[in-house]
Parts: sequence; C-alpha cells; structure tokens
Amino acid sequence: MNSYNIGFIGLGNVGINLVNNLINNQIKTNVFDINNKRYLKLKNKNVRFCNTLEELALSSNIIITCLPSPKAVSNVLQILLPYINSSHTWIEMSTTDKNELIKLSKIFKKKGGDVLESPITGGEHRAKSGNISIFVSGDKKIFKRVFPILSKMGHRILFCGKLGNASILKVITNYLASLHLSGIGEALTVSKKHNLDLGLTYNAIKISSGNSFVNETETKVILSGSYDVGFTMDLAKKDINLFNNLADEFKIPVDFAKLLNKKFKKGIKLFGSRSFSTKIVKMLEDECGIKMRAKNFPKKLIDNEKKNKGIEVKL
Repeated sequence: MNSYNIGFIGLGNVGINLVNNLINNQIKTNVFDINNKRYLKLKNKNVRFCNTLEELALSSNIIITCLPSPKAVSNVLQILLPYINSSHTWIEMSTTDKNELIKLSKIFKKKGGDVLESPITGGEHRAKSGNISIFVSGDKKIFKRVFPILSKMGHRILFCGKLGNASILKVITNYLASLHLSGIGEALTVSKKHNLDLGLTYNAIKISSGNSFVNETETKVILSGSYDVGFTMDLAKKDINLFNNLADEFKIPVDFAKLLNKKFKKGIKLFGSRSFSTKIVKMLEDECGIKMRAKNFPKKLIDNEKKNKGIEVKL
C-alpha cells in the first residue's frame, strides 16, 4: 500500500466519506475540490490539500474521481490530461455516462495511463462506515493491483468485466432505487388515507414480498420527517436521464422511467435541485394534504456495523 500515492477529486457527501476511510486506514491522501470550504471537514487529518489539479496529478499515481455529473468528470479530465503518464491509474467512482466514460478512458490510455470504473452503491451511511458496495470494470489485472485501495473504501466489490459495464449497472440500480422510492410514497399515502399506523406499515412491508433496500433505509427518514438521505433531486434526475439514454440506444419503451423523469422535474421545481431526493414523497404528501410520520424513526441513516473487510464478490 505504501507504494501508492492517492489523489482524490471530489469531496461531496459520498467523496468525503471515502476519503475518510482511506485516511482512517493510514493512507495519506492528496485531495482536491473546487469548493475549498469542504477542506474544513478534513482539518487536522492526514491529508494534503492540493491547490490545483496539476498539483494533485504530479503528486499522485492513483487518481480517484467522485464527481456529480458526466460534464464535471469530462472537465476535470481535460485539465488533468497534460500531466498524465504511464505511472498513473485513474479510478472513476462517479455515476456517469458509459459512452462518455469509454471515450475519456481511451484518451487517458493514449497518455499511457490505466483506467478502472468503480461506481459505488448503497447510500451515504454505508460510504461513511466503509461498507458500501463497489462495481468495478476494466482490466482484471489492474483491478487486482488496486484492490487493496478499493477494499479500504468498500465491503462487497463486484468485478463486472469490460469498461462501461459498471456504469450501466450503477445507472440501472439507481433508477430502480428512485422507482422504488416513488412506489413507497404511493403505498404510504394509501396506508395513511386508510388510517393505518405508518410504523406498522413500514414493518409490514419489511417482512413482505414488497420489501426493498429503499424501504429499509429511506422510508425511515421519511417517517421521521427529516428526509435526509444525503442524495439530492438533481442527482436522481441525472441518473434517470442516464437510464433513459441507455434505453433509447435500443429504442426500449421504458414508460416508468419517462414518468419518473417528469415527476423529479416537478419535484425540482417545487423544492429545488439540491433538496433531498426523498422529497419526491413530500410532493405527494402535499398534494394529498397529509403528513407521513411515525414514532421512533431516525432523523439520519447510520450504519452501525463496523467496517467489514473488503471482499470480491464471486459469481
């Protein structure tokens, strides 16, 4: 591990937790974010703050990006490219467009560097605990070489084959999460209107065939009234758009995705692009004149498990 100099770009809600996991494992990390105020969250930790992307590239041989959009990834890479050589490996951990990723990876490889895509899934609370899941695509030899780094940030790590595969899978799973969230909102509304206790409803769903990861996590902060999932409307809409783009490549009729896109567009107009994605349920609450609340549900999601050892999930 000591042979690696890690450079991490993007200190958003998830990125800051991934960096903390590296630091907590005694891995000194170079970091960069366009918003320097985010450096305050890492004050007094074993981390080096880079003033420019050039500085980060020149002081790191493993460069990790965790950014909010394909455009942000492209912009960062264009700045990095003049300083990239055969000593560099780029690990892309954002949720991004697979065609854009493949295009950028070809450019990066022409400079002599290696590329892996490694989007994460499982929520901010699991990113914080280090128990988040990671999809990885690219060259298997590169995957094996940097696995010690990935294992410090996540728990279940799935190798998905060629570049592009992990991005497709991440977009699919994020789309399903938003779809489940919308369905849960409708289910809770029906339950509330029929005067059922929503704590009872939550537990009934949890032990039933209707259960999902989203119910076990996001429903909790909806019922507490905080809606705090650390994931925002604009990011959810971006992922739905990426899913629609994947479907459009083969002219697949994805009616639910089209409707979901309209719903999040309306949610952004009502609550703002940086409001929590779970506010899509509040939109239904407001329309129906109800409040979906229940006792003893947390304001914030916390993964109480200790950091599990990073393992490769075998098929």
